[in-house]
Amino acid sequence: MHIGNREIGDGQPTYIIAEMSANHAGEIDRAKEIIHAAKEAGADCIKIQTYTPDTITIDCDMPYFHISEGTWNGENLYQLYKKAFTPWEWQKELKDEADKTGIDFFSSPFDNTAVDFLESIDVDFYKVASFELVDIPLIEYIASTGKPIIISTGMATLAEIDEAVRAARGQKNEDIALLRCASAYPAITGQMNLKTMQNMKETFGVPVGLSDHSMGSVGAVTAVALGASIIEKHFCINRSIKTPDSSFSMNAKEFEQMVKDIRQAEMAMGCVKYGPTEQEKSNIQFRRSIFCVSDIKKGEKITENNIRIIRPGYGLEPKYYK
Repeated sequence: MHIGNREIGDGQPTYIIAEMSANHAGEIDRAKEIIHAAKEAGADCIKIQTYTPDTITIDCDMPYFHISEGTWNGENLYQLYKKAFTPWEWQKELKDEADKTGIDFFSSPFDNTAVDFLESIDVDFYKVASFELVDIPLIEYIASTGKPIIISTGMATLAEIDEAVRAARGQKNEDIALLRCASAYPAITGQMNLKTMQNMKETFGVPVGLSDHSMGSVGAVTAVALGASIIEKHFCINRSIKTPDSSFSMNAKEFEQMVKDIRQAEMAMGCVKYGPTEQEKSNIQFRRSIFCVSDIKKGEKITENNIRIIRPGYGLEPKYYK
Protein backbone atom coordinates (compact mmCIF):
# COMPACT_ATOMS: atom_id res chain seq x y z
CA MET A 1 0.00 0.00 0.00
CA HIS A 2 1.25 3.51 -0.81
CA ILE A 3 0.34 6.78 0.90
CA GLY A 4 1.95 9.51 -1.13
CA ASN A 5 5.60 8.51 -1.47
CA ARG A 6 5.39 6.32 1.63
CA GLU A 7 5.25 2.55 1.28
CA ILE A 8 3.23 0.74 3.96
CA GLY A 9 4.00 -2.91 4.58
CA ASP A 10 6.61 -5.48 5.53
CA GLY A 11 10.09 -4.13 6.05
CA GLN A 12 8.86 -0.54 6.37
CA PRO A 13 8.61 1.56 9.55
CA THR A 14 5.23 1.34 11.25
CA TYR A 15 2.88 4.11 10.09
CA ILE A 16 1.55 5.78 13.24
CA ILE A 17 -1.75 7.68 13.16
CA ALA A 18 -2.96 10.12 15.83
CA GLU A 19 -6.78 10.20 15.84
CA MET A 20 -8.06 13.62 16.89
CA SER A 21 -11.75 12.73 16.84
CA ALA A 22 -13.65 14.98 19.29
CA ASN A 23 -10.61 15.99 21.34
CA HIS A 24 -10.59 19.51 19.87
CA ALA A 25 -13.55 20.15 22.25
CA GLY A 26 -15.16 22.47 19.72
CA GLU A 27 -12.21 24.86 19.35
CA ILE A 28 -10.25 25.14 16.11
CA ASP A 29 -7.17 26.52 17.87
CA ARG A 30 -7.06 23.41 20.02
CA ALA A 31 -7.43 21.29 16.89
CA LYS A 32 -4.35 23.02 15.45
CA GLU A 33 -2.53 22.55 18.75
CA ILE A 34 -3.29 18.81 18.55
CA ILE A 35 -1.80 18.68 15.03
CA HIS A 36 1.46 20.24 16.22
CA ALA A 37 1.58 18.13 19.38
CA ALA A 38 1.01 14.93 17.38
CA LYS A 39 3.88 15.80 15.06
CA GLU A 40 6.17 16.51 18.01
CA ALA A 41 5.15 13.22 19.62
CA GLY A 42 6.29 11.30 16.55
CA ALA A 43 3.02 10.64 14.71
CA ASP A 44 3.20 10.23 10.94
CA CYS A 45 -0.39 11.29 10.42
CA ILE A 46 -3.29 13.14 12.01
CA LYS A 47 -6.82 11.82 11.41
CA ILE A 48 -10.17 13.52 11.78
CA GLN A 49 -13.76 12.47 11.12
CA THR A 50 -16.06 14.04 8.56
CA TYR A 51 -19.75 13.95 9.44
CA THR A 52 -22.49 16.08 10.93
CA PRO A 53 -25.20 14.85 13.29
CA ASP A 54 -27.59 14.88 10.32
CA THR A 55 -25.32 12.90 7.98
CA ILE A 56 -24.67 10.14 10.50
CA THR A 57 -28.09 9.72 12.17
CA ILE A 58 -31.43 11.48 12.70
CA ASP A 59 -32.67 13.59 15.60
CA CYS A 60 -34.88 11.01 17.26
CA ASP A 61 -35.53 10.22 20.91
CA MET A 62 -36.80 6.66 20.48
CA PRO A 63 -34.97 4.01 22.56
CA TYR A 64 -33.05 2.78 19.47
CA PHE A 65 -31.17 6.07 19.41
CA HIS A 66 -29.97 5.95 23.03
CA ILE A 67 -26.78 4.40 24.40
CA SER A 68 -27.41 2.39 27.54
CA GLU A 69 -23.92 1.31 28.62
CA GLY A 70 -20.21 2.07 28.42
CA THR A 71 -18.39 5.40 28.12
CA TRP A 72 -21.37 7.17 26.55
CA ASN A 73 -24.09 5.62 28.72
CA GLY A 74 -27.26 7.73 28.68
CA GLU A 75 -26.34 9.70 25.54
CA ASN A 76 -28.69 10.24 22.63
CA LEU A 77 -26.84 9.53 19.37
CA TYR A 78 -27.76 12.81 17.71
CA GLN A 79 -26.72 14.88 20.71
CA LEU A 80 -23.49 12.91 21.13
CA TYR A 81 -22.46 13.49 17.51
CA LYS A 82 -23.45 17.14 17.82
CA LYS A 83 -20.88 17.47 20.61
CA ALA A 84 -18.23 15.36 18.89
CA PHE A 85 -18.19 16.35 15.22
CA THR A 86 -15.48 18.43 13.57
CA PRO A 87 -17.06 21.37 11.68
CA TRP A 88 -16.52 20.97 7.93
CA GLU A 89 -15.58 24.64 7.54
CA TRP A 90 -12.48 23.92 9.68
CA GLN A 91 -11.23 20.96 7.74
CA LYS A 92 -9.45 22.63 4.81
CA GLU A 93 -7.73 24.93 7.30
CA LEU A 94 -6.70 21.94 9.42
CA LYS A 95 -5.36 20.14 6.36
CA ASP A 96 -3.32 23.23 5.42
CA GLU A 97 -2.00 23.38 8.99
CA ALA A 98 -0.98 19.72 8.82
CA ASP A 99 0.73 20.30 5.46
CA LYS A 100 2.70 23.20 6.93
CA THR A 101 3.58 21.13 9.98
CA GLY A 102 4.83 18.22 7.88
CA ILE A 103 2.34 15.59 9.03
CA ASP A 104 -0.05 13.59 6.82
CA PHE A 105 -3.76 14.35 7.11
CA PHE A 106 -6.81 12.23 6.32
CA SER A 107 -10.32 11.52 7.48
CA SER A 108 -13.10 8.99 7.95
CA PRO A 109 -16.08 10.01 5.80
CA PHE A 110 -19.45 8.73 6.99
CA ASP A 111 -21.54 9.27 3.88
CA ASN A 112 -21.14 10.16 0.19
CA THR A 113 -21.43 13.91 0.81
CA ALA A 114 -18.45 13.67 3.16
CA VAL A 115 -16.44 11.89 0.45
CA ASP A 116 -17.33 14.62 -2.04
CA PHE A 117 -16.30 17.28 0.45
CA LEU A 118 -12.98 15.58 1.23
CA GLU A 119 -12.30 15.23 -2.48
CA SER A 120 -12.83 18.99 -2.82
CA ILE A 121 -10.05 19.66 -0.31
CA ASP A 122 -7.71 17.09 -1.91
CA VAL A 123 -7.43 14.52 0.87
CA ASP A 124 -5.01 11.83 -0.33
CA PHE A 125 -6.48 8.74 1.33
CA TYR A 126 -9.42 7.55 3.42
CA LYS A 127 -10.39 5.62 6.53
CA VAL A 128 -13.47 3.43 6.86
CA ALA A 129 -14.56 3.27 10.51
CA SER A 130 -15.46 -0.09 12.04
CA PHE A 131 -19.14 0.78 12.35
CA GLU A 132 -19.22 1.67 8.63
CA LEU A 133 -17.58 -1.57 7.44
CA VAL A 134 -21.04 -2.97 6.67
CA ASP A 135 -21.97 0.10 4.57
CA ILE A 136 -21.01 -1.51 1.25
CA PRO A 137 -22.37 1.36 -0.92
CA LEU A 138 -20.20 3.83 1.04
CA ILE A 139 -17.10 1.64 0.66
CA GLU A 140 -17.72 1.35 -3.07
CA TYR A 141 -18.06 5.13 -3.34
CA ILE A 142 -14.84 5.73 -1.39
CA ALA A 143 -13.00 3.10 -3.44
CA SER A 144 -14.19 4.68 -6.69
CA THR A 145 -11.93 7.68 -5.93
CA GLY A 146 -8.97 5.39 -6.59
CA LYS A 147 -7.29 6.54 -3.38
CA PRO A 148 -5.86 4.28 -0.64
CA ILE A 149 -8.31 3.00 1.96
CA ILE A 150 -7.61 1.92 5.53
CA ILE A 151 -10.50 -0.18 6.87
CA SER A 152 -11.08 -0.86 10.58
CA THR A 153 -12.67 -4.22 11.35
CA GLY A 154 -14.10 -3.90 14.87
CA MET A 155 -17.06 -6.28 15.47
CA ALA A 156 -16.70 -7.69 11.94
CA THR A 157 -17.02 -11.33 11.02
CA LEU A 158 -14.65 -12.80 8.45
CA ALA A 159 -17.51 -12.79 5.92
CA GLU A 160 -18.22 -9.09 6.55
CA ILE A 161 -14.55 -8.18 6.09
CA ASP A 162 -14.51 -10.20 2.87
CA GLU A 163 -17.56 -8.29 1.58
CA ALA A 164 -15.91 -4.95 2.37
CA VAL A 165 -12.63 -5.90 0.67
CA ARG A 166 -14.49 -7.25 -2.36
CA ALA A 167 -16.47 -3.99 -2.55
CA ALA A 168 -13.25 -1.96 -2.71
CA ARG A 169 -11.60 -4.33 -5.17
CA GLY A 170 -14.74 -4.32 -7.26
CA GLN A 171 -13.98 -0.66 -7.95
CA LYS A 172 -10.49 -1.71 -9.14
CA ASN A 173 -8.94 -0.33 -5.96
CA GLU A 174 -6.23 -2.60 -4.54
CA ASP A 175 -4.65 0.01 -2.24
CA ILE A 176 -6.22 -1.41 0.93
CA ALA A 177 -5.08 -1.99 4.50
CA LEU A 178 -7.06 -3.67 7.29
CA LEU A 179 -6.88 -2.75 10.96
CA ARG A 180 -7.73 -5.09 13.77
CA CYS A 181 -9.93 -3.19 16.21
CA ALA A 182 -11.83 -3.86 19.40
CA SER A 183 -14.77 -1.47 19.18
CA ALA A 184 -15.05 -0.83 22.90
CA TYR A 185 -14.11 2.43 24.60
CA PRO A 186 -11.77 1.68 26.27
CA ALA A 187 -11.00 -1.79 24.92
CA ILE A 188 -9.94 -4.59 27.28
CA THR A 189 -6.49 -5.91 26.41
CA GLY A 190 -7.60 -9.50 26.98
CA GLN A 191 -10.23 -9.20 24.24
CA MET A 192 -8.03 -7.68 21.52
CA ASN A 193 -7.15 -11.05 19.94
CA LEU A 194 -4.23 -9.65 17.95
CA LYS A 195 -3.52 -12.99 16.29
CA THR A 196 -6.62 -12.26 14.20
CA MET A 197 -4.61 -9.43 12.63
CA GLN A 198 -2.03 -11.93 11.40
CA ASN A 199 -4.78 -14.12 9.97
CA MET A 200 -6.30 -11.15 8.10
CA LYS A 201 -2.93 -10.51 6.48
CA GLU A 202 -2.69 -14.13 5.33
CA THR A 203 -6.33 -14.25 4.19
CA PHE A 204 -6.53 -11.00 2.23
CA GLY A 205 -2.92 -10.37 1.27
CA VAL A 206 -2.92 -6.74 2.42
CA PRO A 207 -0.99 -4.74 5.04
CA VAL A 208 -2.56 -4.93 8.48
CA GLY A 209 -2.43 -2.96 11.69
CA LEU A 210 -4.28 -2.03 14.85
CA SER A 211 -6.80 0.66 15.64
CA ASP A 212 -6.18 0.65 19.37
CA HIS A 213 -8.74 1.81 21.93
CA SER A 214 -7.05 0.11 24.89
CA MET A 215 -5.28 2.04 27.62
CA GLY A 216 -1.50 2.22 27.46
CA SER A 217 0.78 1.05 24.69
CA VAL A 218 1.08 -2.70 25.32
CA GLY A 219 -1.45 -3.53 22.60
CA ALA A 220 0.21 -1.30 20.03
CA VAL A 221 3.77 -2.54 20.68
CA THR A 222 2.59 -6.17 20.70
CA ALA A 223 0.77 -5.61 17.40
CA VAL A 224 3.95 -4.27 15.82
CA ALA A 225 5.85 -7.33 17.03
CA LEU A 226 3.16 -9.48 15.39
CA GLY A 227 3.49 -7.71 12.04
CA ALA A 228 1.37 -4.54 12.23
CA SER A 229 2.29 -1.96 9.59
CA ILE A 230 -0.13 0.69 10.90
CA ILE A 231 -1.04 1.80 14.43
CA GLU A 232 -3.88 4.22 15.12
CA LYS A 233 -4.43 5.70 18.58
CA HIS A 234 -6.73 8.43 19.89
CA PHE A 235 -4.73 11.52 20.81
CA CYS A 236 -5.45 14.48 23.08
CA ILE A 237 -3.54 17.35 24.63
CA ASN A 238 -4.75 16.58 28.12
CA ARG A 239 -7.45 14.22 29.42
CA SER A 240 -8.55 16.93 31.86
CA ILE A 241 -10.16 18.64 28.83
CA LYS A 242 -13.30 16.53 28.81
CA THR A 243 -14.61 15.38 25.43
CA PRO A 244 -16.51 12.28 24.27
CA ASP A 245 -13.12 10.64 23.51
CA SER A 246 -10.80 12.01 26.18
CA SER A 247 -11.17 9.15 28.69
CA PHE A 248 -9.58 6.59 26.34
CA SER A 249 -7.17 8.90 24.48
CA MET A 250 -3.41 9.14 24.94
CA ASN A 251 -1.93 12.46 25.93
CA ALA A 252 1.12 13.81 24.11
CA LYS A 253 3.67 12.45 26.59
CA GLU A 254 2.15 8.95 26.54
CA PHE A 255 1.91 8.97 22.75
CA GLU A 256 5.54 10.01 22.43
CA GLN A 257 6.59 7.13 24.68
CA MET A 258 4.48 4.70 22.64
CA VAL A 259 6.20 5.85 19.44
CA LYS A 260 9.61 5.34 21.06
CA ASP A 261 8.57 1.87 22.25
CA ILE A 262 7.36 0.96 18.76
CA ARG A 263 10.61 2.13 17.17
CA GLN A 264 12.56 0.13 19.76
CA ALA A 265 10.41 -2.94 19.01
CA GLU A 266 11.13 -2.54 15.29
CA MET A 267 14.87 -2.45 15.98
CA ALA A 268 14.61 -5.43 18.33
CA MET A 269 12.86 -7.53 15.66
CA GLY A 270 15.62 -6.79 13.17
CA CYS A 271 16.15 -9.50 10.54
CA VAL A 272 17.06 -13.19 10.33
CA LYS A 273 20.76 -13.29 11.20
CA TYR A 274 22.94 -16.04 12.64
CA GLY A 275 26.46 -15.68 13.98
CA PRO A 276 27.91 -12.99 16.21
CA THR A 277 26.66 -9.45 15.98
CA GLU A 278 29.15 -6.60 15.88
CA GLN A 279 28.51 -6.07 19.56
CA GLU A 280 29.17 -9.75 20.36
CA LYS A 281 32.42 -10.22 18.40
CA SER A 282 34.67 -9.00 21.20
CA ASN A 283 33.13 -11.59 23.53
CA ILE A 284 33.92 -14.64 21.38
CA GLN A 285 37.27 -14.90 23.22
CA PHE A 286 35.39 -15.68 26.42
CA ARG A 287 33.79 -18.87 25.09
CA ARG A 288 35.09 -22.20 26.39
CA SER A 289 38.03 -24.07 24.87
CA ILE A 290 40.50 -26.86 25.70
CA PHE A 291 43.36 -25.84 28.01
CA CYS A 292 46.20 -27.76 29.63
CA VAL A 293 45.60 -27.25 33.33
CA SER A 294 48.79 -28.90 34.64
CA ASP A 295 52.31 -29.52 33.37
CA ILE A 296 52.50 -32.41 30.87
CA LYS A 297 55.82 -34.22 30.50
CA LYS A 298 57.11 -35.46 27.16
CA GLY A 299 55.54 -38.84 26.43
CA GLU A 300 52.78 -38.38 29.08
CA LYS A 301 49.23 -39.19 28.05
CA ILE A 302 46.72 -36.38 27.69
CA THR A 303 43.85 -37.22 30.06
CA GLU A 304 40.91 -35.59 31.77
CA ASN A 305 43.25 -34.92 34.68
CA ASN A 306 45.56 -32.58 32.77
CA ILE A 307 43.23 -30.90 30.26
CA ARG A 308 39.87 -29.27 30.79
CA ILE A 309 37.23 -27.38 28.85
CA ILE A 310 37.26 -23.94 30.44
CA ARG A 311 36.93 -20.29 29.62
CA PRO A 312 38.47 -18.38 27.73
CA GLY A 313 38.35 -19.43 24.11
CA TYR A 314 41.98 -19.29 22.94
CA GLY A 315 42.48 -23.09 22.80
CA LEU A 316 41.05 -25.84 20.63
CA GLU A 317 37.26 -25.88 20.31
CA PRO A 318 35.55 -28.20 22.83
CA LYS A 319 34.24 -30.44 20.02
CA TYR A 320 37.81 -31.84 19.69
CA TYR A 321 38.01 -32.90 23.35
CA LYS A 322 37.43 -36.64 22.90
